[in-house]
Amino acid sequence: MLRQLLRDFCHLYSPDRCSHPPPPPDPRWCFLDINEISTEYCGALMAAGKSRSCKTLESCKPPPSKKPKKERNLSKAPENAGLDEVLEHIWKEFPEDLFEAVIARLPVATFFRFRTVCRKWNSLLYSQTFYEQCCQVQQGCPWFYTISHENISSGAIYDPLSKKWHHPTIPFLPAKIVVLPVASAGGLVCFLDIGHRNFYVCNPLTKSFKELPARSVRVWSQVAVGMVSDRRSAKGGYKIMWLGCDGDYGVYDSIKNVWCHPGNMPPNIRLPLSLNFKSQAISIGSVMYFMRSDPEGIIAYDMATCLWKQFIIPCPPQVADHALAECRGRIMLVGLLSKNAATCVCVWELQRMTLLWKEVDRMPNVWCLEFYGRHIRMTCLGNKGLLLLSLRSKQMNRLVVYNMSTREWTKVPPACTFPHGRKRQWMACGTAFQPCATAVA
Repeated sequence: MLRQLLRDFCHLYSPDRCSHPPPPPDPRWCFLDINEISTEYCGALMAAGKSRSCKTLESCKPPPSKKPKKERNLSKAPENAGLDEVLEHIWKEFPEDLFEAVIARLPVATFFRFRTVCRKWNSLLYSQTFYEQCCQVQQGCPWFYTISHENISSGAIYDPLSKKWHHPTIPFLPAKIVVLPVASAGGLVCFLDIGHRNFYVCNPLTKSFKELPARSVRVWSQVAVGMVSDRRSAKGGYKIMWLGCDGDYGVYDSIKNVWCHPGNMPPNIRLPLSLNFKSQAISIGSVMYFMRSDPEGIIAYDMATCLWKQFIIPCPPQVADHALAECRGRIMLVGLLSKNAATCVCVWELQRMTLLWKEVDRMPNVWCLEFYGRHIRMTCLGNKGLLLLSLRSKQMNRLVVYNMSTREWTKVPPACTFPHGRKRQWMACGTAFQPCATAVA
């Protein structure tokens, strides 16, 4: 029995039984061999058309999107173009208004270097659209136009950011007459001859120059001068005001190109004014502020409403060589404070509620030790945000820049002392102005 079982088992799993040939294929089936298929057959299959399912999938595809203009221009460029040719295609399509917007926000010194790139950039000075772009830019750090006591016939410009002196030439100013800078606004500097007869307006950067018409009122005494500008106006107009100690005054309108006398000073303002000519006038909006003495205080004139105001404000005790200044709409005062043999430069702010001066800062004590026991005189050159102070005595001469916003004191390097590195020269007068390449006199 065991033998019979083994015989049946071997018969069931024998190799002859397991190697049956495969059944013949159904003639209705067709098998394709991918490796042996020919290109002619593929072309015939593609030419036969697509199935309905393929058409359904194709109809679900999103519509082709429009390419940006820059990509379309790049696709038109030759395939073998190098980097220079690609950049040329990009810059050729760069919008012109973006060029002007970027250049208007560059530092003034950088802009004047860019003017040498091409004639088109050089002509931006006379472009109305570029002028509008510059008006939208917030005014930066002011520069100082100064004149020394030995070279009173020529001036120099100090840039506090780069700490460099520039020596411009203004060929239109009269050569035989001493002309002094007395006020500034909107990138323009107002000059007055030493005889107090003729006014001149100039942009020291572009040499734009204008001699103002003669005044109908002849003034032979010294006058205080103030200047305001309207940068928001399309014409970029400005106004200049002069004020005499006897109460006479006049206003020049650059758009009308005439001097006018709006009226008389109100009777509540005491005459003569005893103006402090060491202190330049300051402007906040359309209001001009002048410093007077006897009684001590400030008189204000609004050029928009033609109204006068007077404020009786006593100066801080023991102050000398004081001058008005302006910082972000606030009225400031800077002067020398002396006590015994010590002298220090102090800064005060006018409190609007009490109309009193409050000390807000003073020069570092280490610097003030240099003034101990010396008779110091001070001249304030520029009073808009930054102060340029000329401190002098028989043994020393110092130039100091004070930032009223950050309350930082900075010494002007000796190598930059005006002019030609001579340390003994001191500043006779000067004014701060906003460097502007588009300001036209």
